[in-house]
Amino acid sequence: MGDIRQSLLPRDVLSAAKELLYHLDIYICNLVQSGRQPPQVDSKTLELVEEFILHAPKDRNTPARRMSALQELQLLEIMCSCFQEQSRDTVRQLMFSALFSLQGNQADESRMALLGKLVSMAIAMGRVPILECAASWLQRNHRVYCVRLAQVLVDDYCSMVPGSVPTLQNIHSASPRFCCQFITAVTTLYDLTSEELTPPLELLQMIVSWIQDDPRLVLITFLNTPLTGNQPINSLDVTPLGGLVRWCVKAPLAYRRDKKQTLTNGTTESEPEVGPLFSGLHLSVLQVFMLLPNILNEKGLFGRLALLQVDSLAALTSDLSRLLDQADKHTHTSSADTHTLSQLTLDRLAQALQVAMANGALLCSREDLRAICSRLPHNNLLQLVLSGPVMYYNNIHTPPMAFSPHAAHSPIASHPTHPAHPPIPPHTPLAPHPSSHPQYPAQPFMTGMPFPYRPSH
Repeated sequence: MGDIRQSLLPRDVLSAAKELLYHLDIYICNLVQSGRQPPQVDSKTLELVEEFILHAPKDRNTPARRMSALQELQLLEIMCSCFQEQSRDTVRQLMFSALFSLQGNQADESRMALLGKLVSMAIAMGRVPILECAASWLQRNHRVYCVRLAQVLVDDYCSMVPGSVPTLQNIHSASPRFCCQFITAVTTLYDLTSEELTPPLELLQMIVSWIQDDPRLVLITFLNTPLTGNQPINSLDVTPLGGLVRWCVKAPLAYRRDKKQTLTNGTTESEPEVGPLFSGLHLSVLQVFMLLPNILNEKGLFGRLALLQVDSLAALTSDLSRLLDQADKHTHTSSADTHTLSQLTLDRLAQALQVAMANGALLCSREDLRAICSRLPHNNLLQLVLSGPVMYYNNIHTPPMAFSPHAAHSPIASHPTHPAHPPIPPHTPLAPHPSSHPQYPAQPFMTGMPFPYRPSH
């Protein structure tokens, strides 16, 4: 590639970029065929990419080359075709890495800008090879940049162009792997700490529908990635489970913050759809936890790998403590409504903790768990989880929120080893709200201790 620069200098910016992509494809094909392990693009080639595709000047005396908006659009179309026509995934991944791997220099801003536009176009045009490459990019880069890419896509499809969400939603079937990484990035971006960091309603609806259709979607990266123990520092989590738990638990209080009249089901007058959405999402997350024992056992990782991190849980309980304190001081709702929402939040936390621990997603001693939750107010269900042994569920029927009060459940008891769980159907319909039942039958928790399980709505 060393002699190519002189031939590119006289060309216009679009022609030079197109020619470099052509040579880059040939170079990487030869690199892969050489059998060198691992194949690695040399620094001189990366410098050509920065100069002729990202338009970073080679030195201070060289004027910066710029593309018009039309030329940039044409370049993006050329890149889409280039990745689409290359049949070997190894070559595509290396080319994508050569173009968009962050180098810690000034060209990174140009990389991120071009990457956002390329992935957005790939979604619009259904270019699966680019989405698969972007999924790998999201796995190996710092979460700050992953969140930036997610923000670009949310802006493009949920904010700037009305009615474009279905286009984004279609990638569920086109590239589930990209979907999984996108959900992880989005739940990292929108942590519900402020109104600005609360997911737009259309985005929320889309993600909930994805996961309800197929709960295993959130495990795709985990299932398809060899876990070597050396994940990149500050990369995204291997699953979005931590972010999804945070959404479900914080939603009743976060969505009422700065809103008007709060309704008793945890929604507001301005957003009546939110409460049922998070109820359905909470159920789907619990279903995912229920899938984990067999998966972790097959990989030899049960009891050795935590998909729900303790530090993430500690941050969540810290946020909850603050939100609950704010809720007590809120003037727009009655004390009864505030209490209902607070208990709903704590019920969801307790349910998530119990099912995560029972199914091997959370590896945490009971003492550490009590310390993490020590600042939270009293909640009966949470108290049972913090004081008792890990409980294993031999059978769970689908309820509106966690466990159906109408179904005959297997007793809940502690076991020295984890029993096998039957697979949960991915398309389980939500049961109707059991509002006509003022009291639910007790479930045995430990000998001599009743365990009243209330569905949370």
